[in-house]
Amino acid sequence: MLRVRSLVFDFLMYSTLLVQGILFAPLAIWSVDGAYWAMKTYCRTVFWYLKVVCNLRVEFRGPVPEGEVVVCAKHMSFLDVLMLMEHLPRAKFIMKRELIFAPVVGLYALRIGSAAVARGKKGSAVQKMVSDLDKSRAKDVGQTVIYPQGTRVLPGAVKPYKVGAGVLYERFGLDCVPAATNTGVFWARRSPYRKPGVAVMEFLPTIRAGMEIKPFLATLEEVVESRSNRLMEEAGYRP
Repeated sequence: MLRVRSLVFDFLMYSTLLVQGILFAPLAIWSVDGAYWAMKTYCRTVFWYLKVVCNLRVEFRGPVPEGEVVVCAKHMSFLDVLMLMEHLPRAKFIMKRELIFAPVVGLYALRIGSAAVARGKKGSAVQKMVSDLDKSRAKDVGQTVIYPQGTRVLPGAVKPYKVGAGVLYERFGLDCVPAATNTGVFWARRSPYRKPGVAVMEFLPTIRAGMEIKPFLATLEEVVESRSNRLMEEAGYRP
């Protein structure tokens, strides 16, 4: 039954992405505000599908970041992307370059000022990321979301934090809001199952601007990983 429910949810999620993406495209092209409205509407629709079809609810904890900050988040699932998109006032994402060419997703991501990064190019990729965000910030102030590990990780997986998050934090002189999650317990990377429960996104105490990159990354990793592990344990995950 879990597999059937998961299949029904996936069909609804992707078909709605196509339908709403096309219907709302003129509004998104007309204004950035319209793009945000369309994306948040889609996220809320998906959350409703999850609740009704899969008995999976979403929950947010901690003060919601506002203004211009860097949000450094644990990335375990497509669900945590949707949660950040819906709950942050004006999110823009650091995303892999391939997503630019994804139907619907690429159009909306670029419209709100997200920056694309080519994996494997290291220094040049970081420079391009900073340049793109400089241009985006000049047009619209918001919360820049970056996943410090650079990809989705499975519960319990150990993957080092990359320098990109530290470069953004130092280069722009912005406060950083760490974000922990347990989404991978319910909707894991490449898993066909959407399990019942409560998926949590928790915004943690702000790391103020001004630290050097290495101690910043060490602090960031410690707070995000320890809190994410605790959230997963609360959700019933055992290594």
